[in-house]
Amino acid sequence: MKKELIFLIGFMTAGKSTIGKILANTLGWNFIDLDQEIEKVEGKSIDKIFRDNGEEYFRNLESMVLNKISSKKKYVIALGGGTVERPENFNLIKKKGIVIYLEISTQEALRRLRFKRNRPVLFIDSTEKITDEELLKRINNIFEKRLSIYEKADVKINTDKMKVGNTVDRLVKILYKDFGIE
Repeated sequence: MKKELIFLIGFMTAGKSTIGKILANTLGWNFIDLDQEIEKVEGKSIDKIFRDNGEEYFRNLESMVLNKISSKKKYVIALGGGTVERPENFNLIKKKGIVIYLEISTQEALRRLRFKRNRPVLFIDSTEKITDEELLKRINNIFEKRLSIYEKADVKINTDKMKVGNTVDRLVKILYKDFGIE
């Protein structure tokens, strides 16, 4: 049975949402950003969900929304960086679709995250002041927890230095050649 869902996984700022939109458009498929779907369901930002209800509540909501959207066909779905930490989520996406790991180095993640404060798993609050050294330590801690899961993807592509268009072109070729996506 041909899989008609593509899931993009990877660390924050790896390009899942940006690449996902363009990849979906290129394939003539639809696009969903899981975090945006969660925000629609709750009527508030991911940041606010974490602050008001905590990470456990957010992760339960994330699993529920992922289950719901996994029944769709011909969708590219960008997942949050931590979605795959729950084994049931990873098992679901492996069963239902093609899993693409957008790989990013921790140094590149630091560069891209340095001035962003809307990442609740990294920052206590948006006004927190931390050094690059402390931020890199936090990035490494989270990355280490997730790497073994990310590595189980069907496709892995590094996005550190590659332009978005080149990444999408490469993915399309892989999807056509290796997975029979048309």
